Amino acid sequence: MEPQNQPPSSSRTTWLILGAVFVAAMAVTLVVGTHGDSSSDSTFPDLGDLTAEDPNVPGTDEAAPGFVLTTHDGGTFSLEDHIANDGRPVVVNLWASWCAPCRAEMPAIDTASQRHPDVAFVGVSVQDDVEDATAFANEINVTYTIAFDDGTVEDAYPVLGLPATFFIDGQGTIVKRHFGLVTVDSIDDDIAELFS
Repeated sequence: MEPQNQPPSSSRTTWLILGAVFVAAMAVTLVVGTHGDSSSDSTFPDLGDLTAEDPNVPGTDEAAPGFVLTTHDGGTFSLEDHIANDGRPVVVNLWASWCAPCRAEMPAIDTASQRHPDVAFVGVSVQDDVEDATAFANEINVTYTIAFDDGTVEDAYPVLGLPATFFIDGQGTIVKRHFGLVTVDSIDDDIAELFS
């Protein structure tokens, strides 16, 4: 009996290749995230390079989904309250303790946050165990706000992978997404372009 509803052979081959690339990328991320060097000297591919269209461009112009999360210092961070009462633009960085590129970029984000007190920086641990995320936050000791996702941010801010950074203006609009590693220079450039 002939199998029914099978895609053409070339389509199956394409999906198999894409699946194999995805599995290989995830395996490398897990191995590096578990055993890799967390220094900022490491080089990682930009997640934007894995798509046909570069997602790391300004012009998103959609309302940033709200969230209220517990922070590392025991408080809370509410995006809606921040926009309503503070009004500074926000850089939201999604990270995980097991993600080597996330570990590598956090000192750069900390430096950028100190250079730009007119912008709020919030690092949100997603897809992570709270104990592991807390231990890493204690280890890295950054000065910007660290918060722990309860599933709200992961659901509301879909990403290609981690790290992922969202630039939100003072009116609560996402003006840029960046999937992949950021640097002090790239953050400086984005802030100058997006928030001036």
